[in-house]
Amino acid sequence: MLLNVSHIYKSFGEENIIRDATFTVDEGSKVAIVGNNGTGKSTLLKVIIGELTPDEGEVTLKKDATFGYLAQYQEDHYGTNILDTVLNAREDLLSMEKRLSEMEAKMSNIPTDEMAAFMDNYHKIQHQFDLQGGYTFRSEAIGILKGLGFEGDDLNKSMNELSGGQKTRVSLGRLLASSPDLLLLDEPINHLDLNSIVWLEGYLASYKGSVVIVAHDRYFLDKIVDHVVDLSYGKTAVYTGNYSSYAEQKALFQLTYERSYEKQQKEIEHQKAVIEKLQSFNREKSIKRAESRKKLLEKMDIMDAPDKDSDGMRLTLEIEKESGKDVLEFSHVTKSYDDKNIFTDLSFEVHKGDRIAILGDNGTGKTTILKCINGLTPFESGEIKFGANVTVGYYDQEQQGLTESNTIFDELHDAYPFLTETKVRNTLAAFMFTEDDVFKRISELSGGERGRVSLAKLMLSKSNFLILDEPTNHLDMDSKEKLEDALNEYDGTLLYVSHDRYFVNRTANIILELSDGGFTKYLGNYDDYIVKKEQLYGPGNSTLDSSSDSEESAAKLDYKEQKRIEAQKRKLQNEINKIEDEIEKLESEKAKLEEEFVKPENMTNSAKLNELSAKQADIDGKLENLYEKWEELNMN
Repeated sequence: MLLNVSHIYKSFGEENIIRDATFTVDEGSKVAIVGNNGTGKSTLLKVIIGELTPDEGEVTLKKDATFGYLAQYQEDHYGTNILDTVLNAREDLLSMEKRLSEMEAKMSNIPTDEMAAFMDNYHKIQHQFDLQGGYTFRSEAIGILKGLGFEGDDLNKSMNELSGGQKTRVSLGRLLASSPDLLLLDEPINHLDLNSIVWLEGYLASYKGSVVIVAHDRYFLDKIVDHVVDLSYGKTAVYTGNYSSYAEQKALFQLTYERSYEKQQKEIEHQKAVIEKLQSFNREKSIKRAESRKKLLEKMDIMDAPDKDSDGMRLTLEIEKESGKDVLEFSHVTKSYDDKNIFTDLSFEVHKGDRIAILGDNGTGKTTILKCINGLTPFESGEIKFGANVTVGYYDQEQQGLTESNTIFDELHDAYPFLTETKVRNTLAAFMFTEDDVFKRISELSGGERGRVSLAKLMLSKSNFLILDEPTNHLDMDSKEKLEDALNEYDGTLLYVSHDRYFVNRTANIILELSDGGFTKYLGNYDDYIVKKEQLYGPGNSTLDSSSDSEESAAKLDYKEQKRIEAQKRKLQNEINKIEDEIEKLESEKAKLEEEFVKPENMTNSAKLNELSAKQADIDGKLENLYEKWEELNMN
């Protein structure tokens, strides 16, 4: 065990941020800390490094272990230029290197009788220097900086010339070069482009030390972590596996817990009904039996009501009418800004039911394409034409469609004046705006709140063609997943730009990659896209692929193998669905039996009670077997 976090509590004023946070980090383990905004993820990292003192609990790091911490916002920087800043992370090696150089300069002047001792000392230092990576650390530092987007003349740039984002990347490079036993990273990819994110995925996945990460990029976490610590509701729950495994396990846990809670509630109601019935007989024996049952009921360990995400966003996307087969024709369009060409003679088509994600490097014109389609940006030549009965709903990442002076309530009411006040309030409540929140000005809202207002307007539009620009920006993980679920249930057509690979993987069936002013079309989701790029360009030539061993082996599977795996997954899911149907049927039968138990004519009929008990035991046995099978299948 490298790190032990034990029963940590932390409050600010009257607000409890962290309650009973407990988990361990083993040597070599990669751990993600997840939870919605405000659940204390960054606070917990600061407690671990000692920047904040917990109200209760303790943090223990293995003796002599080293750690490095990357905060979201960097203040201190070292060195005159980028390369020096990163190299200075290994002052021990620089010191030894300087010592060796000084000794080499003195060698010719050492007296003969002192040479043996001198050389013995020199070789000891040289050996230690070699063992600690002294002969490779410069090239490794340069490799790290290249992976983070710096190369060539960039390495000699003064730290004073850099933007805040660039300084954060240098700080990350410095931290990686220091190679501590434990890396603590708070949003390490905020200022990285996609290629650098993919490089960092591979680096951290193969990192020999332990890593604790706070990040909102679920695909990034999927590639790296082997454990997830969930801080939802202020408490910790620890899951084994990557992010996708965590999401499945959490859903399973919640489902199991909800069923156990409902079962206990039914049992409580059943016991209360029996107690009431026994008391109504008003006989000494019956009253004693009632008292006995009442004492047992009082001793029962009552489960807390399950967290149902009642405060979470509730989003349903419906269409008012269906579009024709041809939804959009984007034909030979050319666009420039200030004599700078963005794209030339660009064409693509969108058909009913398509779920198209546009991917590409920054500056290739992805957002511009969406603005041209929506009439927000003029273009020089070409034609953009919608098909029959197409109604468009547009989500703008900059939220320019919102009126800053409006209240949230007015924003929806102005857009949909036919809605009653109750309907507007109910809609806003579904997006976590309740009571006086609805009277907040748009200008006062955070990025996440503005995003939810825009999604509320989008939902009310009932459009059959949704055009979305970075829709997951500013959304917490729960809201992202609610949006993904809603889009997967949506019957219309979808076109969007997103850098969120997990979102793309869950929602797209076509990828359009924009590069060099043209599109390359790939059928399938993000994983399919990576596999097909590997097939086209060879292993390692897909700039958007991770270099970790496990992910490389997956990416090298040919298309048929990928389809075979997908078929196995579908078969497994069908088995799970079948078992869930059987469970539902048996639970329904059990509920009817429980109603039979409390019928007056049965309660005094011992033969009937025995018969009902036998049936109940049979159902309980079957349910137990089904639950075991269900859990086993869900662990595959």
